[in-house]
Amino acid sequence: MKFIDELDIKGKRVLFRFDFNVPLDGNLKITDDTRIRAVLPTLNHALDENAKVIITSHLGRPKGKVQPQFSLAPVAKRLSRLLNKEVILTGDCIGPDVMALVSAMKPGDIILLENLRFHPEEEKNDDGFAKELAGLAEVYVDDAFGNAHRSHASNVGITKFVRACGAGFLIKKELSYLKQAVEKPARPFVAIIGGSKVSGKLEALVNLIEKVDKMIIGGGMAFTFLKALGYGVGRSIVEDDLIGKALQVMETARKLGVKMYLPVDCVIAEEMSADAESKIVPVQEINGHWMGLDIGPATITLFTEALSNAKTIVWNGPMGVFEIDAFGRGTAALVHSVANSYAMTIVGGGDTDVAVHKTGESDKITFISTGGGASLELLEGKILPAIQALETCGGGA
Repeated sequence: MKFIDELDIKGKRVLFRFDFNVPLDGNLKITDDTRIRAVLPTLNHALDENAKVIITSHLGRPKGKVQPQFSLAPVAKRLSRLLNKEVILTGDCIGPDVMALVSAMKPGDIILLENLRFHPEEEKNDDGFAKELAGLAEVYVDDAFGNAHRSHASNVGITKFVRACGAGFLIKKELSYLKQAVEKPARPFVAIIGGSKVSGKLEALVNLIEKVDKMIIGGGMAFTFLKALGYGVGRSIVEDDLIGKALQVMETARKLGVKMYLPVDCVIAEEMSADAESKIVPVQEINGHWMGLDIGPATITLFTEALSNAKTIVWNGPMGVFEIDAFGRGTAALVHSVANSYAMTIVGGGDTDVAVHKTGESDKITFISTGGGASLELLEGKILPAIQALETCGGGA
C-alpha cells in the first residue's frame, strides 16, 4: 500500500475520502471538529503539491435520501476556516453539475462533495456509483480510518476504477500505533476492555488474551463475567448466552498466565437515571432489584495498581454509564490513571474517546484513535476492507 507522500499528485485532481461524520448541535453547529483537524496534515500536503482537492465524506445516517440536516455545509464552513481557503460545497456528489465544477478546477482549489449517503448506492458498494466517483479524479486517497471497517462504494468499490491510489497520513498513523501495540508491544502490555456488552467485544477479548500480560474488564460487560463466576448480579446487564464464552476467556487467561482483573465493588442503583438513589457495594452484595452502573472505589484502586508498571496500555470501552455524572466517576478515575502512567497509551475511538475528552486529559494520551469500530476490528486481528482495497487497487502493492 502506498501513502500520499509516495504518489505523484502535483497539479492533479485528487479525490479524498475523509470521515467528517462530526457531532452537530440543534442549530447544526459542529460541537467537536477532531475528525476534521485529524486530516489537516494530509490536506496541507496536497495543497503544498498544488493538487486540485476533491473531498468526499458522509455525515449521519440519512438512509439514502437527501435530508438537509445531514448536509456537509457546516463542515465546508469549518474546513474553510481551518485552512484559511475557500471550500466550495457542491449540491450533489455525482452528476453533470459536479463534473462541470471539477473540470473547471485550478491547482489549489478545494471542492467538498455533498453527503455520499444521500445516495443509497454508497452503502450498497454499488459499482456504477463508485465508477462515477472515480471518474472525477486522477488519483484517489483514502484517509477515513473511522470508516475503514465498512465496504462502501467510496472506500472499497472506487479502488477498482482508479489508476493510482493510496492512504493519507491519518490512516498511516492509526495503523502504525494500533499494529505496533498488538504485534510488538513494550511489556507489560495491559488491555482495558469495557462497554455494555460482551458480544460487541468478544472477538477482541479472544484475540488480545493471547497477546497481553494483564486484562482489565469493566463496564456492563463485567457482569456477564461475574455471573459466570457464580455471583448474583441483580438487574445488571448480563448476556446469559455468553456466560460459557466468558468462562472460556478466563480459562485461557489462566492457562497463559495472563492476570485478569474484574470489579470487586460497584455503584448500584434501582434505575439508570441521574436522580436515582445509588450506593457502593462489594460485588458479592448486589441487591436483586438493583443494577451495577459503575465500578466502585476499591475497583478503581485495584485497576490503577494493575496499570502501575504497564509499558503499553490499550483501552476500548468505558467503565460505567459515564454520560450520567453519578456513574461516570470510575471511567474518569481510570482516564486519570491511564493519562498519568509511563506507558504508551492508546485509546480506541467512540465512547472512550468522548470520556477522555470530557475529563480534559486527552493531551496526555499517546494516541486517540478516530475510529471506534475500525480500531476494535484491528484489535480483533481482522483485516479492514478499505485497507485491503488500497493494497490491491490501481496495481499498487
